Amino acid sequence: MTSVFVLAGEASGDRIGANLIAGLRRSRPDLSISGVGGDAMEGEGLSSLFPIDDLAVMGYRDVIVRLPLLLWRARQVVSAVMRQQPGVVVLIDAQVFSKVVARSLRKRGYGGAIILYVAPAVWAWGAGRARKLAGIFDEVLSVLPFEPGAMRSLGGPQTAYVGHPALEKYSMRSVQPAAGPILLLPGSRRGEITRHLPMMAEVAQRLSAHPSVTGFIILSTRSQAARISRIVAQWPIPVSVVVTAQDRQSAIEQAIAAVAVSGTVTLELALAGVPHILTYVAEGAQVRMFKRATTRFIGLPNIIAEKEVIPEVLFAHKGEPEKLADAAFALVDAPNELASQAEDFRQIRTLMEKGAPEAPLQDPVERILARI
Repeated sequence: MTSVFVLAGEASGDRIGANLIAGLRRSRPDLSISGVGGDAMEGEGLSSLFPIDDLAVMGYRDVIVRLPLLLWRARQVVSAVMRQQPGVVVLIDAQVFSKVVARSLRKRGYGGAIILYVAPAVWAWGAGRARKLAGIFDEVLSVLPFEPGAMRSLGGPQTAYVGHPALEKYSMRSVQPAAGPILLLPGSRRGEITRHLPMMAEVAQRLSAHPSVTGFIILSTRSQAARISRIVAQWPIPVSVVVTAQDRQSAIEQAIAAVAVSGTVTLELALAGVPHILTYVAEGAQVRMFKRATTRFIGLPNIIAEKEVIPEVLFAHKGEPEKLADAAFALVDAPNELASQAEDFRQIRTLMEKGAPEAPLQDPVERILARI
């Protein structure tokens, strides 16, 4: 029986992995699929090798603290692949972990194809990183339409634009609600939640009396929901914590705006037409790294649009709750800004539905099956 090994390292990758597994099963019911994933991938029948939260780290401090665990999990993955000998290994995002696994598999003599799903931001760092990928991965599947051209010009591996699962998952809202809840998205990793949730408490308090705001909803992964619920139970205002796909969809449809930690979720919000601001509390090493980057923005909608569609309220070392709350209030209190974001989001969605002229949209399932 032909098999595929699929690994995701965080919540956004888990959603991509779930879509991929569903597509593979539709096209090839005979495929055996194993790997590592979270709630979404397990919902498609995957029995995860270990909990996905073990890989969910952000920043150098998180990596250093959990390095022994990460190296152990990498050895587990490599051993499982060498034992199972799948036709294709698909590593979704989790860039550092994915590279460690891919290099180890090459050294061990694994003969199948190794595909990286979600291209690293080599376009922000220069040609050196792109060329290194060419010796590790057979192909890269990108979720941003400009990445195949960038990868080719920088000497990287073969890259295909396959769109983003959010294109199918979320429809663009036809109208902006006049009133509704505020979505709070503190991140999916434990460290992110610790750094960002206190600032979002301030946002909720400041906006609770706004006439257009009807409440607050935190979109959480199932594994972090209990912890978040315990924290927000101490807030002076009520907050709902939702985890199911149906509840997330309903919240996105009703929301007047959102405050989101930088990551894939900002692109999901944009593709659904939800106005928002982006925030992030960065460690010292992350700040220094970003200063060396060639891109002006960190938000995916802004990078795609090549302008600041969504405000980026960024902090080094320590968040500033009042500054974030001021930015959130300014957005909700400005109908013209809400409408302007929605229009820009429609243009971003149109581009992502078609792909760039030199890299039209392709089916990720077909790209993977072609490697078996």
